[in-house]
Amino acid sequence: MLFSSSLFLFLFLPLVLLVYYLPLRRRRQGQNVFLLAASLLFYAWGEPWFVLVMIASILANYGFGLWVDRRRRAGASCRLPLLAAAAANLGLLFVFKYLTFVLDTLNRLGGHFAVPGIELPIGISFFTFQALSYVLDVHRGRGQVQRDPLKVGLYIAFFPQLIAGPIVKYETVAEQIDARTETWTDFASGCRRFLVGLGKKVLLANQLAVVADRAFSLGGGELSAAFAWLGSLCYTFQIYYDFSGYSDMAIGLGRMFGFHFLENFDYPYVSRSITEFWRRWHISLSAWFRDYVYFPLGGSRVDSRAKHIRNLFVVWLLTGVWHGANWTFLAWGLFYFVLLVLEKYARLGRGWPAPLQGLYTFLMVNFAWVLFRADSLGAAGRYLGAMLGLGAAGWDSLFLLYLRENVLVLLAASAFSVPAGRWLRKKTTARPSLLLDVGYAVLMLLLFAAAASFLIKGTYNPFIYFNF
Repeated sequence: MLFSSSLFLFLFLPLVLLVYYLPLRRRRQGQNVFLLAASLLFYAWGEPWFVLVMIASILANYGFGLWVDRRRRAGASCRLPLLAAAAANLGLLFVFKYLTFVLDTLNRLGGHFAVPGIELPIGISFFTFQALSYVLDVHRGRGQVQRDPLKVGLYIAFFPQLIAGPIVKYETVAEQIDARTETWTDFASGCRRFLVGLGKKVLLANQLAVVADRAFSLGGGELSAAFAWLGSLCYTFQIYYDFSGYSDMAIGLGRMFGFHFLENFDYPYVSRSITEFWRRWHISLSAWFRDYVYFPLGGSRVDSRAKHIRNLFVVWLLTGVWHGANWTFLAWGLFYFVLLVLEKYARLGRGWPAPLQGLYTFLMVNFAWVLFRADSLGAAGRYLGAMLGLGAAGWDSLFLLYLRENVLVLLAASAFSVPAGRWLRKKTTARPSLLLDVGYAVLMLLLFAAAASFLIKGTYNPFIYFNF
C-alpha cells in the first residue's frame, strides 16, 4: 500500500486516526497494540505471506535483545548474542535479496547451481537495519530493553517508516513508545509535512519519472546527447522528490501519532562537496553506517591513512551492496568511495569558487545516479557515453518533445531543491499574521486537491525505493 494511493489517503489513514484518537485516547497500551496491528495489516495488504517474515524478525530480535541485556547486566561478554543477531538479520537479508544474484554470478563463472525464484519482500533492507539497531542500541545502553514483544514489534513494523524509512535508530524512539505526547500542534505540523511530501511525490517525482524512464529505455544509437542529459537530470530530481517526499510523509505521519523522527534530507543538491552531499542525503542511512560500522572500525581517528581509506572502502562497499543485488549498485558505492578519497587526500575541489564547487558536486552526483538507475554496467556505460556525445546525435525531436512538455516541472523541481522555502518560513514566522496563516492553509488545501486529482485519474505512480 502506497502513501500516495487513494486507498491509503481516503480509507486506511482516516480509519487508523479515528480509532487511535477516539476509543483508544489516553490508553497507551491499547494504542500501541492497535498501531502494531494496523502496521502489520498495512504490510500484509500487498505482501500477505511476507508479513510472516516480518513477525519472525520481530520475535527473533526481541529474543536477541533480552539475551544481550541479560549478558550486559551480568558483566559478561555480549559477543555471542551480537554475532547471532547479526548473522540472523543479515542472513535473512542475504537469502531474500542476494542469494539469487550470487548463484547466478557463480553459474556465469562455470558453476551449476539451481537458481531459485525468490521474491523480494518490500522494505526488507529498511526493517532489517531497524531490527539490528534495536539489539545494538540495547547493547550500547542507548535504550531500555523491551520486555513486551509487542513494543519491539511496533518499533520495527510501525507503518510510517516501515517500507522506505527513514531508518529510525532505536535510541531515537525508545522512550517515545510509552512516553510520547500527542498535541494538536504536532498533529497539525504532521499534516502539513505529509501534504508537502505528497506534493513532492505526486506532482514532481511521478511526472519526472515519465521522462527518465523513456530516456533509460532507449538502446544504443537511439539516444541523443541532449535527451540523455534531460533523462539523467529528470532522474536526479525524480529520486530526490520520490524519496524525500516519502520521508516527509513518514515524518509527518509519525508526528500525527506523537512520534518524532529525525530528518532524512536537507537540500542535498546545494552541496559544495561529496562529503557535504552525504551529510544531507539519506541522513538516516549515513548515520546508521557511521554509528554501527565506520566508528567501530575506528572512523577517521586511526593511526594511518591506509586504515582510514580502508574504513571508507568498507562503508561504501556496504552502502552499495545495501541498495541492491546488482553490479551497478556496487559500482555506484565505489564511485563515491573514490570521490571521497580524492576530496580528503587529493583536496579535489578545495579552493575553487563556491559556484564551481556546487556545479562539480552536482555533476558527479548526476553521473552517479546514471550508474544507480541503469540496468547493467554496460547500459550505464552506453548512457554515459551518449551524455558525452560518443556515438550519439547532439539532439533530436524526442528531446524537444519531452522538454517542451516538462519544462515547467523541471523548473519547479530546480526551484524547490534549494532552501528558499526555509528562508521564507523564517521570515513569515518572524512576522505572524492572520492573512499569512489563512494563505498557507489555502495553499495546503490546493496542494492536496492537486495531488488527489492526479491520483484519482490514475496517473503514473511508481516508487523507486520499494526495490530496496
